[in-house]
Amino acid sequence: MSEVCALFISDLHLQPAHPATSAAFFDFLERHARHAQQLYLLGDLFEYWAGDDDIDDPYHAQVVAALRAVSDAGVAVYWIAGNRDFLVGARFAEAANLTLLPETWVADIGGQRVVVLHGDAQCTQDTKYMEFRAMVRQPAWQAQFTAMPLAQRKAIIAGLRADSRKEQSGKSYEIMDVTPQAILDVFEQTGTDVMIHGHTHRPALHHIDGKRRYVLPDWEPDATPARGGWIAVAADGVITRHDLTGAVIAS
Repeated sequence: MSEVCALFISDLHLQPAHPATSAAFFDFLERHARHAQQLYLLGDLFEYWAGDDDIDDPYHAQVVAALRAVSDAGVAVYWIAGNRDFLVGARFAEAANLTLLPETWVADIGGQRVVVLHGDAQCTQDTKYMEFRAMVRQPAWQAQFTAMPLAQRKAIIAGLRADSRKEQSGKSYEIMDVTPQAILDVFEQTGTDVMIHGHTHRPALHHIDGKRRYVLPDWEPDATPARGGWIAVAADGVITRHDLTGAVIAS
């Protein structure tokens, strides 16, 4: 088997209330990520992130330490923000010793040019979310929000999450999925033939006019059947999808 160049995960939604997911994540880091050259975290690693001043929370500190251990083992760790943890900043990156990437990034891996992203910016049919996203990604909004007391921020986030759950119950799957044209636009703008993203929680491999779009799964080991897994790119350019056990998923 060719050496693993890079591993990709997203949408773990880590939180103390889901210990099985946390355990699966720590196991993945120890058994798999430490033996790769690169690890890409493509958004929504956390259920939410209220700001880097919450980094001393014991649970958050445990996650940071686990990521730092991977980096200290010689693995280059990269982060792309999701819609739940876009407030991760320089303090977190320094503590975990990872590199913050812009929301769309092209990497040369195993001889392949791969565009990686979270995927929420491509859900353009969800106009209400796109308006919200445009607001909260503004530096001025983020500066104003993070200036609030941490407890107040967490209360606001809790309210936003409750509102989001109500809205999603009335939205069609098509609206909450990526827009085909938005995906084609990314391919055209980046000149790539391979894309890896998360966000939609619909793991799959899509073939589009000779191009390949890989969608990462969300993680929920306690679900029936268990959800989770990752994508690997080997040194020879072969891309494989893996379930939580590490088994290769037939594409």
